[in-house]
Amino acid sequence: MMRQFYEFDHIPFDPDAASGALEQFLDNSFFGGAWKICDESATVGYIVITFGYSLEFRGRDAFIDELYIQDGYRGKGIGKQAIKFAEEVCRSASIEALHLEVTRDNLNALAVYRIAGFIDHDRYLMTRWIPKV
Repeated sequence: MMRQFYEFDHIPFDPDAASGALEQFLDNSFFGGAWKICDESATVGYIVITFGYSLEFRGRDAFIDELYIQDGYRGKGIGKQAIKFAEEVCRSASIEALHLEVTRDNLNALAVYRIAGFIDHDRYLMTRWIPKV
């Protein structure tokens, strides 16, 4: 499903790099957690929540790093339930701020996130890859 999510969001997918990062993540709960999203007995998506720390956001914060729902299950409230689940994970870890990122052209997801109470910041998410020496 990770490959499907990356294709949907037009993110380059390197299976070896993704597998290595996922293994490292799953081996240490300090980083956060990953959960399957099921509809009855079928796995229809997944959510990954990572933990960080921010002075601006009052200490420990969390990031919905990946939230993917398979195409046939979108628009049925499953994403809203996943967000509520993420909020409970944060609440149980005494985390007050939950972040996510969404592509600007994913209008359906933007609407769901705004209804769920997420606000836009007048900022860009910028990344600099750190080369290995």
